[in-house]
Amino acid sequence: MYVASSRPAKADFRKRLPGTVFALGTVSLLTDISAEMITAFLPVYLLFTLQLGYAQFGLLDGIYTGATALLRLVGGGISDKFRRPKAVAAAGYGLSAATKVFFPLVGASPFGIGALMAADRAGKGIRTAPRDAMISLATPEDRLGAAFGVHRSMDTFGALLGPLVTFLLLAQIGMVPGPIFAVSAAFAVIGLIVLISFVRETPAKEQPKGPRPSFKAGLNLLTDKHFRRTTVCAGLLGLATVSDAFVYVLVQKATNISLGWLPLLPLGTAVVFLTAAAPLGKLADRMGRWRMFLLGHGLLLGVYALLFIPEGGKGVAIAALLLHGLFYAATDGVLSAKVSESAPESLRASGLSVVQTGQALGRLVSSVAFGLLLQFSSFTTSVTVALAALTVTLVIAYGINREQPASA
Repeated sequence: MYVASSRPAKADFRKRLPGTVFALGTVSLLTDISAEMITAFLPVYLLFTLQLGYAQFGLLDGIYTGATALLRLVGGGISDKFRRPKAVAAAGYGLSAATKVFFPLVGASPFGIGALMAADRAGKGIRTAPRDAMISLATPEDRLGAAFGVHRSMDTFGALLGPLVTFLLLAQIGMVPGPIFAVSAAFAVIGLIVLISFVRETPAKEQPKGPRPSFKAGLNLLTDKHFRRTTVCAGLLGLATVSDAFVYVLVQKATNISLGWLPLLPLGTAVVFLTAAAPLGKLADRMGRWRMFLLGHGLLLGVYALLFIPEGGKGVAIAALLLHGLFYAATDGVLSAKVSESAPESLRASGLSVVQTGQALGRLVSSVAFGLLLQFSSFTTSVTVALAALTVTLVIAYGINREQPASA
């Protein structure tokens, strides 16, 4: 007879996360090096080289963040209908990789850059829900937070390396965009090769649990009270969240650190996210995923509050990036785990895509609105509005979801 205490190694082995989590984590790591190279480069390039205004930058950042959010529904729906999440994810990764090749060809054209940013985010929109569905379907429900935490840690390691690669290239070649886009494209292509060659899908069941997949069935998930509340609150909190690009610009302006350090600020967020994502994911499995999600947005309030400290210098910048990284560690993978526990297997990608679409649309509107606000009002007024909006939204989200079970 098997005695658990007599074979701790075997018991530990059974608790290991599936290989799919680590394979997809490697794909995301490589792809995020590619994506974050561009993210780190664009604020400096657009604001200080092309001299775009904050309103124009906000529009382009909004496009990059969420203009193609509805494609998340397409990616999720197709993935569920044909039960081919790997193929759909590969199409999304491939589209994003292709855009990097064309970035050098558009030169300094804001319109061309905006179009390619939209295409790149279209690829992200298509691939995100199928990728997260593959993770959730391969992982036992009681370890979903841990699985998404590990995946996001690997993803964030790429986010850490991306700005560093950009910084090193800029130090060697100056403000020349071509090589940055070329190296970014190379990492994206390698990530696609790893996905095709090494990621294995969980064998499809004859009869997945849940309704027959369709676009309408995915949207009908909103008739479930708890799923609807999660979707609405994620969208509202996305609307009240200042985009990463603006956070780094605000931190640089508030602390008056050298402009040359702006491309490296995402490293601070990435280091903390990398370190904290897996532990906070595991903690969310125990204390409640929704509680952790709201707590993460409370940490984001701390980021905004720090921006009011006059001439805070590097100390304030470090503290702000620490809280920003903890915000992502407590919210990004945790939200996917929360949705995965309530969406049926047959509509797993669709359910994830519905919530992610609401959140992305909120962040699109936020980027455009905050860009206009920063363009036509003072720094202090802009940050005050952001702080007040997030505070009010957090109170609303807590009230809407106060009936969530403790384990949710």
